[in-house]
Amino acid sequence: MKNSMNSSVQQPMIVKYAESLHTGIQTQVLSRYAIGYILRGTKHIYDGDKRQTLTRGDVFYLGIGHHYIENCPEGSQPFEQVLFYYTPEDLQRVLMHLNITYGLNITNDHSCENCQNRTHVAMPAWNSLRNFFINTNNYLRDEEFRHDETAESIKMTELIYLIASHDDCCIKSKLLSNVDAAKENFEQIVYDHIFKDISIEELAKLTNRSLTSFKKEFRRHFQMPPHKWYIRQRLMHSRLLLISTSKSISEIGNECTFPNTSHFIKLFKKEYQMTPATYRHRHLTTAAESEEAFAAAAENGEIRQAL
Repeated sequence: MKNSMNSSVQQPMIVKYAESLHTGIQTQVLSRYAIGYILRGTKHIYDGDKRQTLTRGDVFYLGIGHHYIENCPEGSQPFEQVLFYYTPEDLQRVLMHLNITYGLNITNDHSCENCQNRTHVAMPAWNSLRNFFINTNNYLRDEEFRHDETAESIKMTELIYLIASHDDCCIKSKLLSNVDAAKENFEQIVYDHIFKDISIEELAKLTNRSLTSFKKEFRRHFQMPPHKWYIRQRLMHSRLLLISTSKSISEIGNECTFPNTSHFIKLFKKEYQMTPATYRHRHLTTAAESEEAFAAAAENGEIRQAL
């Protein structure tokens, strides 16, 4: 598994990524929120046992913290996406400008399981949003635009307007939920310590809250107690390491901050009803069988190669 670069405030607000090779599952760690668009290829976003598949023309939202993704090129053509990064301060500034200058009155009554319980959502882009990203991609070919902060700010304002003025949907709901800077700071501290050996009491101190207040706010943000959430995040990471690396069970348990291998195996089995070794074996066997079936179908002419 490959760790992608941390986004930071020193990075550009708008970035285009192109990947010519299929590098498998990657861990992407974000310190800013992001809204992206698939220009070419397929993107998988993993969430526990679920895998969401995005293709050309889909727009997506990624919250701060860890994301497990897989970017797949399209035949001989590279995977391509455009990402807009922003902070609550960026969002507040743009929304205030739209309200004062154009009288934009924003409402949002959308609420669903995706918005409440996931740190990512995706949907097909509507026409004006699709045209916006295609236009932005053309701008990114210009070296001057990529170093022009004013141009970036104008494009960010346009993006936020297109989403905020659209009908209520998951992308709009997630965007507008990012206005609260205090919420971002709380979540950032939580995500920063997923793989660190730290007590809940120490985390509460880092967020300047009492233990009771911390646990209450944590449950409001993540819908479960801190200890349970941290174990689940570490087990999710361990599972992806099992299927994407050749590291030993003990190495993976250690990397995911479990105190010893036996404890790691016990928790893994409780969560997934099988040991880490069994999980790895079943996944590799299933993957090999799928490849063999695909090859056989291609050989028999059941699958036509794309020109």
